[in-house]
Amino acid sequence: MYRLLYLFWIILLVFSCDSGNKDTRDKETEGAATTVYFEKLDSIRIDYLGNPTVHDLDPINGTVLFMEHKETSQKITVANFEGSVRATFSKWGDFPDTYGNLLASLKIVGNDTFLAYGSKGFLTYNYEGELQSLVKHREPPYQGSSRIGLGNGIEPLGNGYLYMNPGSSIRLPNGAEDYAALHPLVFLNPHTGETKPLLHFPNSSVFMEGKYFFRNAWAPAFTVSENKIAVVFGLEPMVYLFDGAAPHPLLEALPLDLPDYRFSGGKSEYATDVRFFGQARTSGKILNIKMVDVYFVIAYFPGFNAADREASFAKKTPAEATNFWKEMRKKYPHRMAIFDVLGNRLSDFEPEGLIASSMVHRNGELWMLEKPDDEVERDYFRLVRVGLKIDRADQ
Repeated sequence: MYRLLYLFWIILLVFSCDSGNKDTRDKETEGAATTVYFEKLDSIRIDYLGNPTVHDLDPINGTVLFMEHKETSQKITVANFEGSVRATFSKWGDFPDTYGNLLASLKIVGNDTFLAYGSKGFLTYNYEGELQSLVKHREPPYQGSSRIGLGNGIEPLGNGYLYMNPGSSIRLPNGAEDYAALHPLVFLNPHTGETKPLLHFPNSSVFMEGKYFFRNAWAPAFTVSENKIAVVFGLEPMVYLFDGAAPHPLLEALPLDLPDYRFSGGKSEYATDVRFFGQARTSGKILNIKMVDVYFVIAYFPGFNAADREASFAKKTPAEATNFWKEMRKKYPHRMAIFDVLGNRLSDFEPEGLIASSMVHRNGELWMLEKPDDEVERDYFRLVRVGLKIDRADQ
């Protein structure tokens, strides 16, 4: 039933879309019946000299939230879509309303408020930096490494939020039994301070085969749409679709056919050498996933081929190492792939000038960060709104 409904949506969407300027497309997919690709629709330029980390944006009230993360300070800046700075303040350090250590990206939650999920609890501030509410954690949170920045935030689910489970990084899972007990995601309730572990790896997952993997090989890319949770567990090229309502049964599993995708299949025995843990830099990995209309939009790192993977472990001088990794970044750029709800790949391309992992879906709009210039320091940064355009070979 779901498949028939989705097919109807696809057909309806195809015939309702017009043509437009096209982004770079994969030549292998140009002969397919349908190709979906990016079109740049709009952009925001914010004048700022420094190293900003964008946390969130809201197209409804035209707000961008970003921070300057330094060793001795963390300044929060609120800007509008015209590029003007509305306010700058800090809540990190010796403040009565501090969030402590930030555990996730800041999240805009209202017309004039944003949420900070920190070690002190769930704190809501207005755009002038005034504390609106504080709900303390029921249990002390694990303060491990967190992915901070646009595209790596909490996602609304029910009366709370969905997030990756940083507590699962306390130690490396020890084979299939530990992976079976691991909860890759957590449900955050900012109203009660509760943090509830969520989901398990499906039995068909590569992480349930009794192998050993490097740390955070499973770290999930996830999104929530129409009360469904779409998850890709780290390096595994598979979209798992769960019901958003408890007990969150698995609805479907869609393999991701990614061209030249190379990922670690794990080791039969645990190892402590660099060739085991070094796979974190060379293995393919899914970086982000969004559900837009009736499509899955995937950002991913393709992974090194065997020769380059072996070369990455060879002894090098500091200068040789710098040149090697610079060359690898050019050779293996992050890529985008778009799939329909049946798992058919409709396009695969490098998002020219955009940071693939930075995708956020807000108010039906897909936004991404523009790549910085490696050669010239800019006194601004830019956010770009992209749309999905459909190209049919028979039209």
